[in-house]
Amino acid sequence: MLFLYICTDMKKTMTLAAFAAALIFAASALGQSANFRLGKWLETHRAIISELSVNYVDTLPLDRMNKAGINAMLEQLDPYTEFVPEEDTEAFRLSLNRVYGGIGAIIYKPEKEGNVIINEPYEGSPAVKGGLQSGDELLEIDGVSTHGLEAGQCSERMKGKPGTVVHFKVKKVRSGEIKEIDITRERIHLPDIEYAGMLDDTTGYILQTKFTENVAKNLKEEYLKLKKQGMKRFILDLRGNGGGLMSEAVNIVSLFVPKGSVAVSQKGREDNSAVVYKTLSEPIDTETPIAILVDGGTASSSEIVSGALQDHDRAVIMGRRTYGKGLIQSVKQLPYNDQLKVTIGKYYTPSGRCVQAIDYSHRNEDGSVGHIPDSLTHEFKTLKLGRTVRDGGGIAPDITLSPFTYGRLVYTLVLNGIIEQYALHYVTKHDSIPALDDFHFDEYDDFVEFAKDKKFDYRSSAMALFDQLQSELKKDGMDDVASDAAEALKKAIDIDKETFLRMKKDEVVPFIEEEIAVRYYYQAAGIKVRLRYDKQIPEALKADWNLTVAE
Repeated sequence: MLFLYICTDMKKTMTLAAFAAALIFAASALGQSANFRLGKWLETHRAIISELSVNYVDTLPLDRMNKAGINAMLEQLDPYTEFVPEEDTEAFRLSLNRVYGGIGAIIYKPEKEGNVIINEPYEGSPAVKGGLQSGDELLEIDGVSTHGLEAGQCSERMKGKPGTVVHFKVKKVRSGEIKEIDITRERIHLPDIEYAGMLDDTTGYILQTKFTENVAKNLKEEYLKLKKQGMKRFILDLRGNGGGLMSEAVNIVSLFVPKGSVAVSQKGREDNSAVVYKTLSEPIDTETPIAILVDGGTASSSEIVSGALQDHDRAVIMGRRTYGKGLIQSVKQLPYNDQLKVTIGKYYTPSGRCVQAIDYSHRNEDGSVGHIPDSLTHEFKTLKLGRTVRDGGGIAPDITLSPFTYGRLVYTLVLNGIIEQYALHYVTKHDSIPALDDFHFDEYDDFVEFAKDKKFDYRSSAMALFDQLQSELKKDGMDDVASDAAEALKKAIDIDKETFLRMKKDEVVPFIEEEIAVRYYYQAAGIKVRLRYDKQIPEALKADWNLTVAE
């Protein structure tokens, strides 16, 4: 209460004036507000922690409270602003630049008490130079047994400063011979350009999976090699590419449009925060027809490249609508070596579109943007031909390609590592395989025998839905009423594991073939096998790449 029982007129006048002044001050504080509310918020949190530290019945789990509190706070913002504690710094750096010191191999550890197995050594890596191959078992790392260690612990022991030596005791995959091997660690840069080659006599193809440092330089080198091989048109595959450095996206746009062209613009919270990024170097090619393949996993810097080349009418975009991440993050240093990845603005394509999904909290199951009615979006025009393009969430393709569709069994086999385990089993029995162009997996019966004894959820989508239906019937008290019908339906759709594996042979074989190819001819071979079964590539090759002028 501000005043009570004020009797004299003078006192009443003085009190009312004070009350009015207090209201003005409060309104002013609420109007200034951001700083006021922030100060109030900080003071309240300090007071709560102070009271808890003195009065709470048990010792406070401060580290856990701190991390949980920060994460809960940031969850109220966009999905990309996140806290990076000091212990996660190395993994965070690896996600940004894909560089680490190590031997260059993916390992597999089926269980804690099992041995570490070399799963996929990288071509030309220290692991390959040291004689390690897929299927070799690592019994010891620097004298420490791998038994009892988690896969992550083994991986950390293998990493280290480039130039240092790591010692292994190895059981060779086929001979069973025990060997002592010393391998010198090197700087390992996981490639952003995973494959480059000719799809036919005139069409060059590059698969780019990230946007880390120097990817534009690497793409330029591979592109010029393809030109020397007779490339007359070019496909850049950005499907599933979640992005990375915006600067590298600008550099890639620079390769294909005139110097000084707008690549992307950035706007923050303040009206005067807009920054326009233009191409700074002379292009290498402004004429060769370009198609960019995109899907629901194409995001961030991938959308900058796709949107810029679409807006400049330099490339035809093919596939499915992209993810719709138009937010820009910057990494800020915090006390005690912690870091904050914070969203500082939105980016806009050269025509002025923001590709950020209108509502980034609601998406399709695959993460892609759902259908957005035109009434909620705005119309823009491409810069050269005046074609209509729209904002509202992602980059819409100029040409829609049929989506990939796989049955539930394929996803289950992949996610449970059954196909990966079989590939390792396969290398123990085969010293070599035919040349990649001649290799086709023809031992499916062997795979079925291997897989049928493994534990995994082999239900079809129909059977999984049936089980859900039965659960709902039971909740509603209708399970007895519908029991006869349910039993008849179950009998029709319930297929045993071996039969279902054989039924899905055509879907499963490409994945097995790819995994096996990688273990004999390294990662690029796996991509080549994948392209063999890629149903969108033939569609893209047959499509009309010509962009037409708006009427």
